[in-house]
Amino acid sequence: MTYAAWALFAVAALTDWHAVFHGNKRLETIAKPATLIALILVALSLDAGDSTAGRWLLFALAFGLLGDIALLSDSVSRFKLGLAAFLIGHLGYLVCFSELGLPTPGWSWAVFAVLLLTVIWTQDVTPSVHRSGGIALSAPVVAYTLVIAAMLVLAWFTGDRVIALGATVFVASDSILSVNRFVRPLPQAQLAIMVTYHVGQALIVAGVLGWS
Repeated sequence: MTYAAWALFAVAALTDWHAVFHGNKRLETIAKPATLIALILVALSLDAGDSTAGRWLLFALAFGLLGDIALLSDSVSRFKLGLAAFLIGHLGYLVCFSELGLPTPGWSWAVFAVLLLTVIWTQDVTPSVHRSGGIALSAPVVAYTLVIAAMLVLAWFTGDRVIALGATVFVASDSILSVNRFVRPLPQAQLAIMVTYHVGQALIVAGVLGWS
């Protein structure tokens, strides 16, 4: 069943990437949430419900699904809803990673170099958000940034390289999204956002549930 669930996830993800690349919003409306639903099925097939960490993983994925649905629209109000959903999801990841234990091996401290590179890449985002949406938009963005940074650090501190890689790719997705939306348009940004997002989520699932 696990391999079938992974196959379903792969088909849904590839369909979504195809839809994004060709600007097919109708197909994307179906494929985007279907991809996260398939990933939740993967987690369930790996007995995520049998452990505390697994249950928090399901919690995070469920809010990722809600965030995906919210972000199918480009409106500011839907963006805020999506931001809130993903923020809650990342809080779930914080608990999930903590439940796995945080041995913090020597290599895991390199996460702060990753954070530094991310800050440099996204340094113009917050000022741009504040100019366009004021404190009502910039405050939630800053809060989200702090939470996802904490998620990244704990992912590396688990000592699991697959989880660390997954969280890093997830952060890359959000970084591309924020720069593309608020600073400057990037070539093929929407496709890059979705590919890195799905790959990141899948790696986290594999790492947390020991499939890797």
